[in-house]
Amino acid sequence: MLNWILLGVSAPVIAAGFLWRRSIVKKLRANPAPDKKLKRAKTFALMVFIIGVYMFMTRAITLIFIPDGRSGFEFSLWPPRVDVLGISLSVTTIYTWAAMALLIIAALIIRLTIVRRFEDIPQGAQNVIELIVESVRKYTDSQAHGTGEFLSSYILSIAALMVMSAFLELFRLRPPTADITMTFSLAFMTFVLINIYGIRKKGAAGRIKALASPTPVVFIFRVISEVAIPISMACRLFGNMLGGMIVIDMLYMALGSNAVGIPSVIGLYFNVFHPLMQTFIFITLTLTFINEAIE
Repeated sequence: MLNWILLGVSAPVIAAGFLWRRSIVKKLRANPAPDKKLKRAKTFALMVFIIGVYMFMTRAITLIFIPDGRSGFEFSLWPPRVDVLGISLSVTTIYTWAAMALLIIAALIIRLTIVRRFEDIPQGAQNVIELIVESVRKYTDSQAHGTGEFLSSYILSIAALMVMSAFLELFRLRPPTADITMTFSLAFMTFVLINIYGIRKKGAAGRIKALASPTPVVFIFRVISEVAIPISMACRLFGNMLGGMIVIDMLYMALGSNAVGIPSVIGLYFNVFHPLMQTFIFITLTLTFINEAIE
């Protein structure tokens, strides 16, 4: 009953705010001299109109989608599974495939529409692409000297995949990076690259000797610390991404049908800035550990 009452009240509030603001606008146009009181009243009338619209939208959503007015919060540490053609797959796998498909499609579009028209003097979209590629290459070279072009390409690919994973969260989908199996896979690739570059630079014997430096006594502890690298990186990324997802879900639960617009504003941090920051930290740690292996 309360929702119906608020829905009914919102209509005259919207009308009052709209008509009030329109009358003030007419007075301001008729009076060439600026009137601070009228300008303040115009702002206040706009606020009344916005409040009325917000009240109408939230009550309408409640009556249509949540007729009993109740909403709950459900959370599982492990992502749900779905059956696809008789095969049980984690949603992480499906969302990762979706993210990769979007990246491949975007890459093909860029290759066929922009790259083929590259000019000696870059402009427009070519400037943006070259800036991104050059920035990643320079940062990779500054953090891990002499690793070649492959590593910068890998870093850019991993960063794009992590950013796309965060993009999926904007649609209230569980991001792949909020699954420990996904983050461990990324961290394990870092572990593999650490040893590949270390062995390529120093040889297998040199890599083992480096782990036993400065004395063979520390060899077992160095091995343990090397094995701990992918575990710590995976847990760190998983914890941060899962925490951001939980905060947004709890916000939706707390606001209920009033979650119109507010989560989007707060999500600018948890779904945009926070994933970008975690991506930067992950690739920086990857490059740092690789650089330590080749020094």
